[in-house]
Amino acid sequence: MNRLSLALCLAVVVLAAASAFVGTGPLTFGETLNGALGGDDRIQVIVWEMRLPRAVAAFGVGAALGLAGAALQGLLRNPLAGPGVLGVSAISALGAVIAIYFGWVALGLWVVPVSAILFSGLAMLALLAVAGGSPDTVRLILVGVGLSSLAGALTALAMNLAPTAFTLTDMVNWLLGSVTNRSWLDVSLALPFWIVGSVLVLMAGGGLRALSLGEETALTLGADPARTRWLIIAGTSLLAGASVGIAGTIGFVGVVAPHIVRPICGHDPKALLIPSALAAGVMLMAADLVIRILPFDQELRLGVAAALFGAPVFIWIAAKTSGGWR
Repeated sequence: MNRLSLALCLAVVVLAAASAFVGTGPLTFGETLNGALGGDDRIQVIVWEMRLPRAVAAFGVGAALGLAGAALQGLLRNPLAGPGVLGVSAISALGAVIAIYFGWVALGLWVVPVSAILFSGLAMLALLAVAGGSPDTVRLILVGVGLSSLAGALTALAMNLAPTAFTLTDMVNWLLGSVTNRSWLDVSLALPFWIVGSVLVLMAGGGLRALSLGEETALTLGADPARTRWLIIAGTSLLAGASVGIAGTIGFVGVVAPHIVRPICGHDPKALLIPSALAAGVMLMAADLVIRILPFDQELRLGVAAALFGAPVFIWIAAKTSGGWR
């Protein structure tokens, strides 16, 4: 696992460096390198204020979703679980759509991500309140499905009643998912939530390992299943909410990444957490790098690219899965 994490960290560095040199602007390698080192103010802005924040945002979103996916798969003991299974992603998306619908974005570009993050907090509180004092996994899933359905219906209602065509276009573009034009401000808004969410999930690692042996066995080993569930619920809510807030809806990467590293790391849910986060970050960085150079008149949205890759893999995983782990 250590070698895998090291290799993935190296891939992150390589992709970040490549991201600095790849873009729609007709810049040569020498011009980009010279500008990045301070030779040309215009190129320096392109590299440091446009391309690198975009790469960091892609990695952060991917890592957060991958960590959340690995944690939820361990908690629910279901290899098809992902960040959207508890409804947090859908509720976060609803928060952003509401901000766009009412025109709050005129107050500042930060309003949409902040609204998405706040709604993810509401989703977390709803899960904590509705799921009960000691929630079982079936109840959590049912509550999550209900929240997703409600959020989806309200999102569709907002799009149906959009006051102008421009508002509807903004909603659709945002829901497609993208890290284009993301700035260091966007990253800084999401970063505290990513950090806190990651800490909470990693704190639950030991409990996840014990729960993989069954709840009764976990209790005999001194684990607290209820505490583990609350840590995972809170942590994944913050991770998913901040990711939706900065990039819109990005599907499947949180489900697929743990399956990519599982053959190397094994089925220990604690050991899967960090490699899954790194693998998902690498996947999203690579996808964003590819869509920058595709010869389309309009840039392909990152959420669309992730779905085109992730959906077939998800179908393959589901076809090989029969009610749980194989």
